[in-house]
Amino acid sequence: MDMESLMAQAKTLQNNVAAAQEKLAGMRVKGLSKNGACIVDMTGKYDVIGVTLNPNIKSADVADIESAILTAFQDAKSKADDLIDNVMSEATAGMPLPQ
Repeated sequence: MDMESLMAQAKTLQNNVAAAQEKLAGMRVKGLSKNGACIVDMTGKYDVIGVTLNPNIKSADVADIESAILTAFQDAKSKADDLIDNVMSEATAGMPLPQ
């Protein structure tokens, strides 16, 4: 493969990844804790855009509230990871990447 062809492929890959990142910024996931005590809204770029606490949680102790928030965040991050994997796989599909 010649250098010109490699450069063209690199530019295409760069454009595809930039478009995928823009797409991810507009996508949303929701992470939930047990019994819906907490919901974390996150973009596909890991930006937390909202945290909702169930009003019933206010009677819980601080450790339970912290645990609910952490669990919801971890769930949202896991879903964002999966989303990122899928979107980036589409963006790089058919492109020869180094192993």
